[in-house]
Amino acid sequence: MTLKRALCRASAFLFLFISAVCTVVPSGAAAQDYTFSSFSIDGNLRVDSATIMTYMGIAQGQTLSAGELNAAYQNLVGSGLFESVEINPRGNTLGVKVVEYPTINEISIEGNKRIKDDALFTVVRSQPRLVFNPTVAEQDAASLVEAYEIGGRLAATVTPRIIRRSENRVDLVFEVTEGQTVDIERLTFVGNRAYSDTRLRRLLGTKQAGIFRTFVKSDTFVADRIEYDKQVLTEFYTARGFVDFEAVSVTSELSRERDGIFVTFRIKEGQQFSFGNLTVSSEFANIDPATYQRLIKIKSGKDFSPARIEAAIIRMENKALKDGHDFVRVDPQIVRNDRTRTLDVEFALVRGPRIFIERIDIEGNTTTLDRVVRQQFRAVEGDPFNPREIAQSAERVRALGYFEDAEVNTREGSTSDNVIVDVDVVETTTGSLNLGVAYSTNDGPGLNLGYTQTNLLGRGQTFSFNISTVSDENSVNVAFSEPYLYGRDLRFDIDLGRITTSNTTQQYDTTRDTISPSIDFPVSERGRLGLRYRFLDTSLYNSSEDNSRLVNADVGERSDNVLGYFYTFDSRRSKIDEDYSYVLRFGQNFGYIDDDPFMRATLLAGAETNALDGLITLRAIVEAGSYTVYNGGKSRITDRYSQTTGKMRGFENFGTGPRDLNAVNQDSLGGNLFSVLRLEADFPIGLPEEYGITAGLFFDVGSIWGLDDTAGGPTDAACPVVDCTVDDAFHLRSVVGLAVYWNTPLGPLRFNFTKAIKKEAYDVEQPFELTVTSKF
Repeated sequence: MTLKRALCRASAFLFLFISAVCTVVPSGAAAQDYTFSSFSIDGNLRVDSATIMTYMGIAQGQTLSAGELNAAYQNLVGSGLFESVEINPRGNTLGVKVVEYPTINEISIEGNKRIKDDALFTVVRSQPRLVFNPTVAEQDAASLVEAYEIGGRLAATVTPRIIRRSENRVDLVFEVTEGQTVDIERLTFVGNRAYSDTRLRRLLGTKQAGIFRTFVKSDTFVADRIEYDKQVLTEFYTARGFVDFEAVSVTSELSRERDGIFVTFRIKEGQQFSFGNLTVSSEFANIDPATYQRLIKIKSGKDFSPARIEAAIIRMENKALKDGHDFVRVDPQIVRNDRTRTLDVEFALVRGPRIFIERIDIEGNTTTLDRVVRQQFRAVEGDPFNPREIAQSAERVRALGYFEDAEVNTREGSTSDNVIVDVDVVETTTGSLNLGVAYSTNDGPGLNLGYTQTNLLGRGQTFSFNISTVSDENSVNVAFSEPYLYGRDLRFDIDLGRITTSNTTQQYDTTRDTISPSIDFPVSERGRLGLRYRFLDTSLYNSSEDNSRLVNADVGERSDNVLGYFYTFDSRRSKIDEDYSYVLRFGQNFGYIDDDPFMRATLLAGAETNALDGLITLRAIVEAGSYTVYNGGKSRITDRYSQTTGKMRGFENFGTGPRDLNAVNQDSLGGNLFSVLRLEADFPIGLPEEYGITAGLFFDVGSIWGLDDTAGGPTDAACPVVDCTVDDAFHLRSVVGLAVYWNTPLGPLRFNFTKAIKKEAYDVEQPFELTVTSKF
C-alpha cells in the first residue's frame, strides 16, 4: 500500500512539472514584419535617392519580412555603386546610409617595358570619369596578366591600386611586374612511330629554344599556339593517310627554376591507309561517268589524302557547271578495308538541293568598296548556290590581303529555297613604307626606299613608288595596277621607270627610260594572255676610247616603240595539283630600229615538286631568249642579253658570252641569243628550323652567243677585221654550287659557293657570292 501511494505521488509530481514547462516555453516564435512610412537616406552625392529606392525595391507602406529586407540590402550592395551600405530600421522609418564609390580621375600602367601602354589599354574596361568598381579593376588586372601570358611571360603579375584624390576621386594604377619569358626548353612527342621528333618539330609554330633564343620569339610558350599546333599535326597526318590520327593531349611542365617549360605532345598515329578503287557513278541519265573518271587524277596505292579528294570534287563540279548541269553535287562515298589498309572511293554525282543565292551582304568594310569583295565571287544573286564555290570565294577574299579577318557564312533567305551570303570583314592597313639596305658581291652596298599601297582608295588598286641605289646603278620606278578594269577580270598595269648605270667594268654609262602600259585577261583556269606597249628611250655615253669598236659604235640615244604579247600558265593559280607546280611564260615584242624591224622573244618554263615527304624541294627552270633584227640591221649592246647572276650563277656580271679580246678593255659584248637550264634542290641541314638556316645544291648550264657584227678590235681602223673577229659561237658553260640560306633578323642572307665545270679561258668566275636585304 505504501509503494502504491509513492508511485501515485511521483506520477502527480511529473505531471505538474511537465505542465509547468509547457506553460513557460512558447509553442513557436512569431516572424517579425516591417512596415515603413518614411525613409532616411544619407551619404549619396551623385546617386539620386529615388535610384537607391529603385535598387532596393521597397515602397512606402509595404509590409516586408526580415528576408525581404535583407534582399533589398543585397540588391543595393550588388548595384556596384557603393563602397559600403548600412540599413537601420527605426520604428516606421528605415535609415539607409551609403558611401559611394569614387569616380576615376585617371588610369595609368606602371612597370611595363615589354608591352606598350597603347596595347595594354585595349584590354582595360575601367575608364576615366566613370565610377570605380573594384571587381572590374580586378578583371582588368587579370586581362593584363593574360596579355603577358600570350607573350610567354607566365610569371607576370598585375596589382590594381588606387590613390585617393579630393572630391571623392581616385587615380587607378595598375602596377606591373613583367617577369621573364618562359622559353620551351624541350619539345618532345610520345606515340610517334612514322615520323621523328625532328620532322614533327618542323611543322609546329611552337619551337624549341636554341642558341638564338634572343631573336626567335616562337620558342616562347603560348597556350593558344599549342592548340593551333595540335590542328597542324592532325592535318599533317591525315594528309598522309593516317585517318585515325588523334592528338591525345599536350602536357607542359615548368622547370624547377621556373624559367623554362617542357612540352610533350601525346599522339596516336593509327594505321596508314592508301587509296584503293576509285570510281565515278551518276544518277543523271545525261551525264556519262566515264567523262568524269579522268578528272579524278588519283592513283590507286597512293597515300590517302582528303585534299586530293576535295581537288577531284572541285574538278568534277566545275566541269558540270561548264556543261550546263546545275545543282550537281559530288558525294564521295568511302569504303574502308582494314585488312588491306585501303580506302575505296566512289564519287557519286547526285542531284543537290535547288537553292539559289538571294543576295550577298557585305559588312565591316569602311574603306574597301563592296565591288572589290564581290569581284571575288564567281556567283551572283540569282545563281544556283554551290557551297564549295562560296568556300573558294571566301578564300579569295582572304587572299586579297585587305582584311585582318574575313568570315563568309550563309543563312536561309526569304524562302526555303534561297540563301543569303553574309560576308563580315575586318579591315587592316594596306599601305607600307619601306626603307632597306642591301649588299651583294656584284653590286656592292645599296639603299632602297619605297611606298606601296595595295588597296588604293579602297578600290583594290595597287600603287607603288620605289627608289633603289647601288654602287653602279640607280633606279626609280612608279607602277599602278587595276586588277578588274571595267568590273571584269581584265588587269591593267602601267610602269614608268628610269635606270642609270655607271658601268666601271665595261667603262661606259647608260640611261634607260621606259613607259609600259599593258592589259591581260584569262584564257583558261590557269592561263592568261596579255598585250603591252613599251616606249623605250636608251642612251649610251661616256664610253672609253679603249673600248671595242662594237661598243663605241653604239654611243648615242635611241627611242623605240614596241608592241608585244605575253602568255603565262601557272598551276599555282589553283590548288588542284598538290604534288607539283609548274609555270610557263612566253612573250614576243615587235618594233623598229630606224627602218629595220626587230623581234625579241623570251621563254621561261619551270617545275617544282617535293621529295622525302616535303623535306627536299626539287626545282628545274629553263630560260631562253632571242633578239633578231631584220633587213640587215644590227643590235646594240644595250639590246643584247648579257651575263647576270640571275641567269647563271658562278660568273660575274658580264663575265661570259662573246668578248672582244682584241680591244684594250676586252669588253663583254653580250649576245642576241641565250639559253640556260637551272637545276636546284633545297633541303634542311639538321639545324632546328627556328634558326632559319637551310641549304641547297644547284647546277647551271647554258650559254650566251650570236652577234650581227663580229668586227671587233680598237675603235681606230688599225686593226684588220680578219684579225679582230669576235668569237660569238655557242660555247656551253656549266657550274655546280652550294647555297646556304640564313633568314636572320637583319634580313635574308644567301651564300653561294660555286665551281665552274666548263668555261672559256676569258670567262670571269665568281666562286663566292653574298647577298643580304633588310627592310625597316
